[in-house]
Amino acid sequence: MSTVQRNKGSSMRRALAILEAVAAAEGALTPTELNKGLKLPKPTIHRLCAMLSDEGYLQHSLDGKGIVAGPKLRAMAVGVMAGAGGQRAALHAILEDLADNVGETCNINIPDGNAMRYLDRVEARWPLRLQLPIGTRVPLHCTASGKMFLGTLSPSRRGQVVDNLTLEPRTPNTITDSAKLMAVLDRVREVGYGADNEEFLEGMVAVAVPVTDDKGRLLATLALHGPTQRLTLEKAKTHIPLMRLAAERLGKLFEDGSP
Repeated sequence: MSTVQRNKGSSMRRALAILEAVAAAEGALTPTELNKGLKLPKPTIHRLCAMLSDEGYLQHSLDGKGIVAGPKLRAMAVGVMAGAGGQRAALHAILEDLADNVGETCNINIPDGNAMRYLDRVEARWPLRLQLPIGTRVPLHCTASGKMFLGTLSPSRRGQVVDNLTLEPRTPNTITDSAKLMAVLDRVREVGYGADNEEFLEGMVAVAVPVTDDKGRLLATLALHGPTQRLTLEKAKTHIPLMRLAAERLGKLFEDGSP
């Protein structure tokens, strides 16, 4: 093997190590933090981060102080999660089973930058339903899944994210005060589910629970929603035990490909 080939292989391994570290981190990583974990020369880390940023795999965090996953890396994550180890049909079957049991639309969502992205969904059989197609990105601050995701973050990281969100009022019920939202997120972390009481869309309520791996890290959120003409928030909450059982099955499927 030539020196050029060895250098290319070494650079690739180092770039992959950086991507792996960024993907595993709860929040943004500074070059110093990357250096501490990877033990690479600082010039090498800066060079590779710049290259990966130019290619769209990394980008600067909202506050500009660290590195986070870029659009290409997030797109890869969506593709991997959607494939779920070749078990897409099994994933969808879990959603169908839950939707049949609760009688409402159910969906799986993953964090995507400053939003949540719909990975898969099963529509309710009712003629009256609200359709949000697969791939839709929804805000963090006013959706059940978004609040569930924010609730899993450490208090310091949660504060950083909330401080950099645009708390746009989507309905009269949307929480637009960061202090109030932080208090709600403390409660979400405590009870283990997120709720949307007509905060994202008027006439729609939703609840969401986390899908985690065996280390308790968030992989996705599992949510159900329905129109207020048929579903109250309190009624939606009665389905949380069934949602948690389905979330356990999804977590196992995401981790090792077995339903």
